[in-house]
Amino acid sequence: MRDLLPEIVVVEVAGEDDWTGVLLPDEAAGLSPRAVEGRRREYTAGRVCARRALSQVGVHGAPVLSAPSRAPVWPAGTTGSITHTKGYCAVAVGRVPELRAVGIDAERRTVLPANIVAAICLPEEIAWCTERADEPWWPAVHFSAKETVYKMWSPIMGTWLDFHDARLRIDPVNGTFEAVILPEKLDQEPGAPEVFRGRFAVEPDLIRTAGYVA
Repeated sequence: MRDLLPEIVVVEVAGEDDWTGVLLPDEAAGLSPRAVEGRRREYTAGRVCARRALSQVGVHGAPVLSAPSRAPVWPAGTTGSITHTKGYCAVAVGRVPELRAVGIDAERRTVLPANIVAAICLPEEIAWCTERADEPWWPAVHFSAKETVYKMWSPIMGTWLDFHDARLRIDPVNGTFEAVILPEKLDQEPGAPEVFRGRFAVEPDLIRTAGYVA
């Protein structure tokens, strides 16, 4: 993720030992006793990386708790984002007010079923992907980018943003995207940002997206 974000954002990517690292007691309390091994490993890697990133912005030893939605609760004066997919976990953290919000997301490069694509993409986005049928993973890029947009929206607005509330414009050449919030959503959310921007990278087995609001 380091290549997708500016220097004001601290980025940590999980190493081998982070998946089995030590949770602080308050962090462990946020993990269900019924959580499967995969969920435990992802959660642990995220919290270990988050604390390491926080220490680089001057916050030492603070737990990263979980909201009822399972979203991370960042210590006062900071904001951040956690993402994990099979075999990959990353964290991005920054200081408020220098950084209002940051979003990151990683997904395995895969071909999504048609019903999932319809739930994620607006008709014009589906048409854009259809024009690039020789690269059938573009809907997964849309999914990842919209997850990143939600992670930027949420700390600013404190409300839900649906996949169909934003229209993506993707620049495949420069690896950038722009998410335009639809007028009907803006009517419901006075003061909301109208546009979110970010960057993406498509690798043989991984899609990464990131964006920030300063």
